[in-house]
Amino acid sequence: MEKPIDPRSVPTQTFDWGIIKWLVKPEYTVGTGLTFGEVILLPGKGHARHNHPESEEILYVLSGEGEQMINDGEPFPIKAGDTIYVSLGVYHSTLNTGWEPLRLIALYNPAGAERVLETAPDFKEVPAGQLPTLQRPE
Repeated sequence: MEKPIDPRSVPTQTFDWGIIKWLVKPEYTVGTGLTFGEVILLPGKGHARHNHPESEEILYVLSGEGEQMINDGEPFPIKAGDTIYVSLGVYHSTLNTGWEPLRLIALYNPAGAERVLETAPDFKEVPAGQLPTLQRPE
């Protein structure tokens, strides 16, 4: 049996809009074909419209509230307990509309869609075991 994955044992990705902690991905977990992790969107921030041409995505809302857009449709409210399925290649976006962080579990199948985030101009990676810092705007 495999040991549980300690979040302190993997890096944290930081962006202007929040942070991601990928807990399972091929680079960390031998034999996996998917990516699984926690995403935190700061109040008023979110992911701009994008798609994953080669991966489907499942989002599960842990806490907070926001708006989800799928397939260029009208955004709809999301809250803790909601599950959002995004089909392969479908455009979507997520926005935190609340005052607290919007915490989501994200899963990509197959893995790979997460690598695009590493090319974002605001991408920074905090090494495993170090704490990310979030700064208040000036």
